Amino acid sequence: MLICLTASHKNAGFDMLERLSATADAAGPRIRSGHSAVQGAVIVATCNRFEAYLDLDAAEGESPVPAVHEAIRSVGAVAGLEPAQLRTTFGFVHGNAVAGHLFSVASGLESVVVGEGEIAGQVRRSLERARSEGTTTPDLERLFQRASQISRRVKNETGIGNEGRSVVRLALELAESRITDWAQTRVLLVGTGRFAGASLAALRDRGVTDVRVFSPSGRAAKFAANHGIEAVALRDVAAAAVSADVIVTCTTAEHHVVDRALLEAGRAGLEASSAGGAAGSPAVAARSLGLVADPGEAAVERQLVIDLGLPRNVAPDVVEVPGVELLDLETIRIHAPLEEFGATDAARAIVGGAARAFGEARDEQDVAPAAVALRRHVFDLLDGEIERARSRGDDDGRTEEALRHMAGVLLHTPMVRSRELARAGEQRAWIDGLAAVFGVVAETDAAERVSGARDTLRGDARERRA
Repeated sequence: MLICLTASHKNAGFDMLERLSATADAAGPRIRSGHSAVQGAVIVATCNRFEAYLDLDAAEGESPVPAVHEAIRSVGAVAGLEPAQLRTTFGFVHGNAVAGHLFSVASGLESVVVGEGEIAGQVRRSLERARSEGTTTPDLERLFQRASQISRRVKNETGIGNEGRSVVRLALELAESRITDWAQTRVLLVGTGRFAGASLAALRDRGVTDVRVFSPSGRAAKFAANHGIEAVALRDVAAAAVSADVIVTCTTAEHHVVDRALLEAGRAGLEASSAGGAAGSPAVAARSLGLVADPGEAAVERQLVIDLGLPRNVAPDVVEVPGVELLDLETIRIHAPLEEFGATDAARAIVGGAARAFGEARDEQDVAPAAVALRRHVFDLLDGEIERARSRGDDDGRTEEALRHMAGVLLHTPMVRSRELARAGEQRAWIDGLAAVFGVVAETDAAERVSGARDTLRGDARERRA
């Protein structure tokens, strides 16, 4: 049974999403070990979303509620949040609806900026992380692999992802009113991950040429070399920060990398530098503290800080520095544009059709073990009758041919009905009917399933010969 617990910009506050995102790496293994019914867990965590996709091994008629509540407790334990608070916040998706939800998420239909491009890669990397942690299952693998295929189809067949939509680009659009000329704008980029690359591309699309990069983890030099920009060392970051017209932060650091103290220290260092450079002067002291990158630089009067990080990269107190304005994810979310209905409707139609097909395939898989058992039952009886016919001297093959043909005819209608009932959600009626009429019970353990798969192939070959 597939279950999804979802918290997003639609039903959760930014503070909660920040806490959940910061601890996402630990959530999957904790959920997996929390309850015996949980066979697998894949966590999707983005700047506006935290979702746990679970594969539960619940017996027929057994309630999944205890396993779900334990999963919520596990998430709360690693995030430092109360389970009661999470239960009232999390959305709950189950059964075939899980596929539709994930396909929609991966296609960007549930994002702050509908059609944004980053989410498909984030969903793919979520599965990769679950694999490395050993928390995925065959059903979750199929679900996530299909989600990646559908997201590519949506992008290729609709116009929803053709404009390079992203939170980064929306943030820069919102910044337009504060920027006189992008070509003359000095930018400090804080971060070197995938989001940093997208941010740099979006800045360049607007004509920005003066970009420097700083990395709290020390990767700035490599990123700068790969992208043809200048790296900023740790000792120079304060001065670089206050001399930039725009600061864009997009790191995965779990602490603030830009705050009031940094900006005030940078301003003090630049002021001291401009006052003189004699030994013992404020300028020399400022350089010794690593606050000055270039004596010719000056602090800008108006400065925009764009915080795209989750957890937050920028402390709220930066707005207490005169001339500094903060644009964070919460503000960006408020100003997200309306959907373009034509492209969105086409994308949702693709997602809906794919989800139905995925659900039908899973429902047919549910009756597969019983179908294997029925075929084995019939062909065991067939083999016995053929042996008896041979022992009576019927060795010209006509009796065997007739018996095989009859077995194929007898099996045809039950197999068709199994698929019909599975697609109608009534596979239990078919399974119970086999048990009541023929005494046929499906295999349950892994070894029998492997054997059953071989029997299915053998049975298909027999039917073709018949």
